[in-house]
Amino acid sequence: MLPCMLPCVLGVCLFAGLLLLGNRLLADPDTYWQIKIGQQILSTGSLPRTDTFSFTMYGQPWISTQWLAQVLYAMAYTRAGWAGPVVLTAASIAGAFSILAWFIRRRLDSVPALFLLMASLAIASPHFLVRPHALAMPVMVAWIAGLIAAADRGKAPSYWLLPLIALWANLHGSFILGLVLIGPIALDAVLKEDAQARVRMLLRWFVFGLMALAASCLTPYGLEAIFAARNILNLGDALPLITEWRPADFSRLGAFEICLLLGVGVALFKGLTLPLMRIVLVLGLLHMALAHVRNITVLALLLPMVIAAPLAGRFGRADDKPKTARSCGLLAAAALVAIVAMSLFVIAGNRYAPASSLAPAIAALKERGVSRVLNDYDFGGYLIWAGIPVAIDGRTELYGERFMVELDNAMTLKNPDALFRLLASQRIDATLLRRQTPAAQLLDHVDGWKKVYADNDVVAHMRDPSARHTAEPEIKPASH
Repeated sequence: MLPCMLPCVLGVCLFAGLLLLGNRLLADPDTYWQIKIGQQILSTGSLPRTDTFSFTMYGQPWISTQWLAQVLYAMAYTRAGWAGPVVLTAASIAGAFSILAWFIRRRLDSVPALFLLMASLAIASPHFLVRPHALAMPVMVAWIAGLIAAADRGKAPSYWLLPLIALWANLHGSFILGLVLIGPIALDAVLKEDAQARVRMLLRWFVFGLMALAASCLTPYGLEAIFAARNILNLGDALPLITEWRPADFSRLGAFEICLLLGVGVALFKGLTLPLMRIVLVLGLLHMALAHVRNITVLALLLPMVIAAPLAGRFGRADDKPKTARSCGLLAAAALVAIVAMSLFVIAGNRYAPASSLAPAIAALKERGVSRVLNDYDFGGYLIWAGIPVAIDGRTELYGERFMVELDNAMTLKNPDALFRLLASQRIDATLLRRQTPAAQLLDHVDGWKKVYADNDVVAHMRDPSARHTAEPEIKPASH
């Protein structure tokens, strides 16, 4: 089998599968505000530097480190409706896995390479969403592939890789990881050299690292992008409140746990060994995935590249059949034609739409002219899309640890007084909360608040001084 066959076939099949599950890619509320910010950038011709979407942080400094992805999504939506972002995301994810397949297949025989790719797909699939991280996937894979390929060859990376880190820095804040990984991968390359050549090799990687740092500053925000990406990790006690930043949960058996256990079993059975710095990379990626759910996709995409070359000695190296550039070119062209044809077909049909149950509740609030809505965290994107200022949304670095912890205390009634202080201090005139949120249930019984919409999932309240829910309790005389 030609090394290019697996990447081409996998890319086309994955792209087709993602198009079939297109609405599943739209199942994230952050998609709304990501596109809205892209539209704002296109309409104003300038990038955001202060918040304009919330009333709690309005005017506070805020920059968008994923501005390019937001613009691309906005352009795709403008030209093709919801089919545009779906096609763009599907193509990006398929491209990432095609690059990954190409890298692995050049080192491993087809069977172990296929098993590694299937495990990677199973682990990463829950995070296939229309969000900027999806557009950064192929850039991340290509960047790390270039670094590891250089380490495998015992050389410093090519400077032709530098445009990748610059592109990554404009697509998504995770480019910081790309900079950090230069260090351990460089040490992996250095330790393979004899003592006399190590200093020269280390110097070459050091120079490359400095140039990569400079290239990552080639954004409209310059160094601010690096500091802004770091702010997310400074949220402290607020991080566990966000689903994607919570630790991995093994209370139910899932693809991640299955693949992790199988990997440990195979390593023990085969007696696999890795070079020192590859072990450090494996443990580092695993720690990230266990600490924060969102990093499971990073593990799925990068771990196979870290272990591919060492695994070849145990599971068979890539076959040495002659490589025909012409055949690979024809396969790649055929794959591209298939992807373009499928894209045009789904764009013409344009049958995608996010499945949101909030539309009636938001319509009820808009009819009443509310302007300061206390909303659940996951509802922020929908409100921004509808043009209603939010109390909070997915831009966690804007709101900060203190605000998010206080808001959680109010919503969950860990401190009931915090809810009433929040309602007063922020001059809240309506709420849009999940039905099971303790604050929503309490407002059902508080004078001055009237329920204006409710269904099985969502409830909306509006401030109404005439609303009364209390009655004087009946006091019965004690019996003797």
